[in-house]
Amino acid sequence: MDNRIVIDPKIRHGKPVIRGTRVPVVRMLGGLAGGMTVEDITREYGVTEEDGWG
Repeated sequence: MDNRIVIDPKIRHGKPVIRGTRVPVVRMLGGLAGGMTVEDITREYGVTEEDGWG
């Protein structure tokens, strides 16, 4: 997971994102908390569980 989630001050003001995207990890976790399924998240944000968020 360490190599898939990055924190870079130049991307999204340093918030953790999935490497190669601008999708904040907190947005995906919020989706899960709000009732989205893993399938919804992967489809909506173009990521996979292997990206380290799920």
